[in-house]
Amino acid sequence: MPSGKMGAMSVVKINVLTVPAEQRETLEKRFASRAHTVESSDGFEWFELLRPVEGTDTYLVYTRWRDEESFKAWMEGPMKAAHQGGGEGGERPRPAASDSTLWSFEVVQQAGPKGA
Repeated sequence: MPSGKMGAMSVVKINVLTVPAEQRETLEKRFASRAHTVESSDGFEWFELLRPVEGTDTYLVYTRWRDEESFKAWMEGPMKAAHQGGGEGGERPRPAASDSTLWSFEVVQQAGPKGA
């Protein structure tokens, strides 16, 4: 289902997080506590937190957006605010990930199940 202007397709952002085993639960709880902060953002289309199954300590945070401008607006507004919140005593909690890389893609083809 293409979206945007003149048949333009979405953009995908994948945040690649290196998360030590002892921090996995912390990371997942933090995402769960902020679960709905992205859903009402203009241009937001999809979110998935992907937990590694075996052989890696890398989580993938998949988001899909109508366009690059929508993603940038979210990054500068709601996302920035969510990551600046303080923990107990007003201190910012230590990151659960030891490394983070952002991958960016344009959707050029997509398909869903037939008959859906």
